[in-house]
Order: sequence, then structure tokens, then C-alpha cells
Amino acid sequence: MAGKIRVGVGGWTFEPWRGVFYPKDLSQKRELEFASRALTSIEINGTYYSTFKPDSWRKWRDETPEGFVFSVKASRFCTNRKVLAEMGPSMEKFLGQGLTELGPKLGPINWQFMATKKFDAEDFGGFLKLLPKELDKVKLRHVMEVRSPTFACKEFYALCKKHGVAIVYAKDKEFPEIDEPTADFTYARLMASREDLEQGVTDKELDGFAKQAKAWAKRGDVFLYFISGAKVRNPAAAQALIKKLWK
Repeated sequence: MAGKIRVGVGGWTFEPWRGVFYPKDLSQKRELEFASRALTSIEINGTYYSTFKPDSWRKWRDETPEGFVFSVKASRFCTNRKVLAEMGPSMEKFLGQGLTELGPKLGPINWQFMATKKFDAEDFGGFLKLLPKELDKVKLRHVMEVRSPTFACKEFYALCKKHGVAIVYAKDKEFPEIDEPTADFTYARLMASREDLEQGVTDKELDGFAKQAKAWAKRGDVFLYFISGAKVRNPAAAQALIKKLWK
């Protein structure tokens, strides 16, 4: 494989995980330490709603092992707007909060759009032009999470490829399932777990996810997250997939 496959979940603070993923007697301040050794990546999603101080980013960096990578969900103030090219000040505030303190542990930035946001080439072209490739000498990778079927078109794929940004592969019946190699990495959000299954998904589904992840890895790094669905089961699904990938 040409790229590394990293598997994880969204966030690490979720009370129902206690006694299911986290040991009951684990202190809350050690949850990230525990999660980062059971998984190989985590999508930080609190950044969609608020900003954090540089000290927080340094703390997260220092609590996780070498080789662990975070992805970061971009601020909603950047993406939930009528004219995307006007997000400059919001983007500067989001990027300036301390992301680069993660150093080599900083993975892709996920720019998520609401399902009501439809594809407009000029609108998205202006947005993509604003995304920096580097900040504080740290490389930035960007991925678009689009939720309207209007984005399932060659014009959008070509625009993303021109700017070297990836498109989220979303495994969810409500969103377009786009698998296009527009960047040198792949970003997948699997919203398929079920609460009635101890590991969240079936063995057959795990086999399919593993096969797909290995195919993606031939063209670069892969970031794969079990998101939403039955959230309480997502860590188990991620761990089961990690085990299958390195069996």
C-alpha cells in the first residue's frame, strides 16, 4: 500500500462510552490518552461550534502517541453562509486558534456543508481559492463534506482536483456517496453502525470496509471514521476494523 490507513471516531468525550469503551474507573481527564491508544485517529468535532486556546491543542498533542493523527472539523461560521468567498475573517479566526500546535499530528481539515447548500461553481471556486496550503510551516490538507446531490457532478470533481482538495466519502443513505480521487488522500465518514450489534457492524460489512480502505491506500493516506449511526458502538466498530486491517 502507498498510504497509511488511520481509523477512528468523532471526538472522545461521550458519557455512554463509559463502561462500554472506557473503563468505568478511568478518570475523564485520561479519556484522550486511552482513546488515542485504542484508535489511530480522531476527528475533533468540537471545533465546528467553538474555538480552543493554543494550550488545548498542545495538551492534545502531548497526550497522544507518536504516529497518531487528528482531523479537525472546520467552523460552521465558515461554511454555513450564502456567499462562501466571504468567509475570510471566519477562516482566519478558525485557523488561528492553534491548530498548528499539533505539528505532524494535524491531519485533514473537514469543511462540512449543510444539505441545503447546493453546488455553484463560482461560489465554491471562490471558497477553495481561500484555503491555504500551509500555515506556520505545517502542511494543510482540506476535504469537502457536501450533502446535496447537486455536488455529484464532474464540474465539482474537476474543481476539487484543481485545488487538490478531497471529497468526503459518506456512507449514509441520506447523502451523496462520492468516491472520486481529487487529492492525494481519502477521507471517509461511515454512518452505518447499529446499536443491536456489539461491534456496531457485521463481519461482512467490516470485510467490505477493509477491502475498500486498502484500495484507497494505493493512491495515498486514508482517514476513516465511524460517525453518527449508533454512536455508542462506533469505537467498537473502529477497533474491529483496525484489527481486521492488520490481521
